[in-house]
Amino acid sequence: MGKINVGRLILGGIVAGAVFNGVDYLVDVVILGPQWAEGFRALGHNVFSSNGFSSNQLIGSSLTGFVGGTVAIWIYVGILPRFGAGPKTAVYAGLAVWIVGILLPNLIFMSIFGLFPGHLFLMTTFGALFETIPGAVAGAALYKED
Repeated sequence: MGKINVGRLILGGIVAGAVFNGVDYLVDVVILGPQWAEGFRALGHNVFSSNGFSSNQLIGSSLTGFVGGTVAIWIYVGILPRFGAGPKTAVYAGLAVWIVGILLPNLIFMSIFGLFPGHLFLMTTFGALFETIPGAVAGAALYKED
């Protein structure tokens, strides 16, 4: 087992994060934006401007996407010795990020606590599969050990 190639891990994380952010924007702003706006208004918040999120919200969301992408590649690197390099292992890493970073928090706050309608919970949670798994696969494709 070689040493972790930190530069490649970060590069892969940036690529994975870019995929996370692009798909997240498409799903949660372009497709689900009106439902999010309605849900937040029901909670007494007006977080959407006429064009979607504010610039501060987009920046914050983008940063979390890059962190999530980097975590996905870090998990990928960590499980390489057990599962071997390749897309299958990257899918496992993407699923781990999706379960811990999206499914469980959304289940708790959106579904169990009922903060948002059930259809929004389902659409945003399962829509995130299309960011975490392809993002992890894209980022992992760039990772090579020293």
